[in-house]
Amino acid sequence: MTTGFVWHEYYAWHEAGSAAGFVPADGRIAQPDASGEDPETKRRLRNLLEVSGLWSDLVQIAPRAAEEADILRVHSESHLRHIQELSAAGGGYTGIITHCGAGGYEIAMLSAGGVIAAADAVLDGRVNNIYALVRPPGHHAMPDEAQGFCIFSNAAIAGRYVMEKRGVERIAFVDWDVHHGNGTETAFIDDPNALTISVHQDRFFPSDRGFLEHNGQGAGEGYAINVPLPAGSGVGAYVAAWEQVVVPALQRYQPDILFVPSGFDAGALDPFGRNMMHSDGYRELTRMMMEVADEVCGGRIVMCHEGGYSRAYVPFLGLAVMETLTGQRTEVEDPFLEMVQGFAGQDLQPHQSAVIEAAAALIGKL
Repeated sequence: MTTGFVWHEYYAWHEAGSAAGFVPADGRIAQPDASGEDPETKRRLRNLLEVSGLWSDLVQIAPRAAEEADILRVHSESHLRHIQELSAAGGGYTGIITHCGAGGYEIAMLSAGGVIAAADAVLDGRVNNIYALVRPPGHHAMPDEAQGFCIFSNAAIAGRYVMEKRGVERIAFVDWDVHHGNGTETAFIDDPNALTISVHQDRFFPSDRGFLEHNGQGAGEGYAINVPLPAGSGVGAYVAAWEQVVVPALQRYQPDILFVPSGFDAGALDPFGRNMMHSDGYRELTRMMMEVADEVCGGRIVMCHEGGYSRAYVPFLGLAVMETLTGQRTEVEDPFLEMVQGFAGQDLQPHQSAVIEAAAALIGKL
C-alpha cells in the first residue's frame, strides 16, 4: 500500500483573521483573539506524522497552484475576482465568518491545486490513496461566496477537474466533517454523475442545510444524501451510519474515485462540535472506506483536510487515519482515547438510529 501526502508551509501562512472563536472580533465587545481556524492543528498533525516515524513512509506530492479555469468550473468569476482583489488590498473578512489575508488568494489557489495534484497522483497510479493537508479548507465555499473559513471549494474543484480533464465519469464524496458540506453539495446538486454524502451534526453549520429531505435537484435528484446526526453522537452512531448508509450507497453508485472531505471536528474534544468521535472510531471509518473503495473504484481515495479545531486532539485523530491508509501502526498511542471511550452515550442510541434508518431509505433513489 502506497500512501501520498500533500503539504506546503504556505498553507500554515494563510491568515484567518482576528476573532473570538469563530466570530470576527470587533474590538469593542468581542475581544480579539486568534481565529479558531488557526494553522496549529494542521502543523501539529504534520509534526506528529514526523515524530511517529510515519512521515518517511509517505510519498510526498507537491501541490501546484490551481488555474483560474479550475476555479471557474465551480465558482463564478465575480467570486474569484473578489478574493483576488481583497487579497491584493491587504485582506479582510468576506462571506460568512471567513477571512482572506494579504496573499490569501495565492494560498487558496495552492490549496485547491493541492487537492487536484492529489487526485492526479491517485489517477496516475503513483499512490494508492492520499491525504491532502490543505488550508484554507473548502467544503463550505459556495459558487458566489466564501463561507465558514472556506474560500474555494477544494474537493468540488478537484472533482470537476477529474471529470472534465481526466475523463472520470462518476465521482463520489463522503464528508465526515461535523458541519454540513454545503459547498460541495451545491456544486453537484443537479448532477447525477456525482454522489455527495454528508454525515454531520444536525442543524449546526449552516443551520438551514443538510436535512434528510435535501436530496438533490433536477437530474441530480436522489444523488445527495445527508445524515444529520443528533448532537452527542458517538462512535456507535458513526459506525452505524457507515454500515447502513455510506457503504451501501457507494456499492450501489459505483464511483470511479472517492473524495473524502476530512474534518476532525466531530472529535470529542473539539470546541466547534458536539459529537464524540475518537481515534479508534476514525480508524474504523477509514477501514470501511478503504474496503468499499477496493470493491468499487480500485482503492482510489483522495482525502482533503477540512475542519478540526482542537490543537491537542486533531493530530491523534489524523494519525489514526494515516496509519490506517498506510496499513501501518506506529508506537504512538492516543493519550485521550481511554477517557473519550468512557464518555456516556458512545453506543448507538435509539434517536440516532432513527435518523440513520431514514437516511438509509434514500439509497433506493440512486
